Amino acid sequence: MTDSTPRHRRSLSRLFAGMGGVLILLSQTAGCSSQDSDRVQGYVEGEYVYVSSPLAGTVQTLSVRRGDQVSAGMPLFTLDDAPEKAARDEAERKLAMNRANWEDVKKGKRPTEIESMEAQLNQAKAALKLSEEIKDRQEALFRSNAASKEELDRARSAFNQDRQRATQLAADLATARLGSREDQIAAADANVRAAEAVLAKAEWDLAQKTLAAPKAGIVFDTLFWPGEFVSAGKPVVALLPPEYVKVRAFVPEVRIGSVKVGQSARVMVDGVAEPFVGKVIFISPQAEYTPPVIYSRESRAKLVFKIEIVFDPKDAANLHPGQPVDVQLTP
Repeated sequence: MTDSTPRHRRSLSRLFAGMGGVLILLSQTAGCSSQDSDRVQGYVEGEYVYVSSPLAGTVQTLSVRRGDQVSAGMPLFTLDDAPEKAARDEAERKLAMNRANWEDVKKGKRPTEIESMEAQLNQAKAALKLSEEIKDRQEALFRSNAASKEELDRARSAFNQDRQRATQLAADLATARLGSREDQIAAADANVRAAEAVLAKAEWDLAQKTLAAPKAGIVFDTLFWPGEFVSAGKPVVALLPPEYVKVRAFVPEVRIGSVKVGQSARVMVDGVAEPFVGKVIFISPQAEYTPPVIYSRESRAKLVFKIEIVFDPKDAANLHPGQPVDVQLTP
């Protein structure tokens, strides 16, 4: 099925609806004497829900056919979702990686690394103790003129070096027991949040490849077959919920002043014994098919105003778009 087919169907539907309005007007203006004085003519109109995916893809499965009754949430069709599944899997792995990095930067060095640094610090402390003893001995020998100034300076230099080495290793060990800096932890946390957003978007994209009925109703038409490619936003299924079925009637200008929104109306359909009871929800603010002349008493008699009538969904399910009806407005 090509895309021209559904457009052709919709064009015919609009054409028939427009012709219905013209025929109603002609019958009202030319054959009023044959109608009951308290009735006006109209026709059933449906407002369709066109179900589409915001993403493009090939139709894999079509779960409904024309004329099927569906409930809200029932699957309608599925598009090829291989790219979206791959993107979702990639997003899950990246999120896991970023979470691991975030946990890692909050920790210090590994236990074995800590033990190695502690051992190095102990060695430095032992060397410092030895160099301190040698320095003290050289100072005593220098005071008794048993050691030269050069030997004393060498002992003092070795002591200072060992002391600085021990201080350095102690600071390194304290740093190793800490986690990363606050800004590094904040950056890792931001990476996790970004990865979570990417995953949420990937899961949403994947969900858009399987569409369900947003409302209960009848499947008015299916616009694509399995195997056909559907562009993003292109409708695949047209639904007609019963609450979106209404009657459009045309009331003469001389009677429109007595019609009120919320007023009860009885709708008679050919072949149905009992009338359908509805209520007026809309009155057009302007006349339909206005003659292109200055208004006079004769021209005003030709004016009609469109009104819309809705029904209980259980009753509306028995009405069909395009059906001609007679409407009796009750006070």
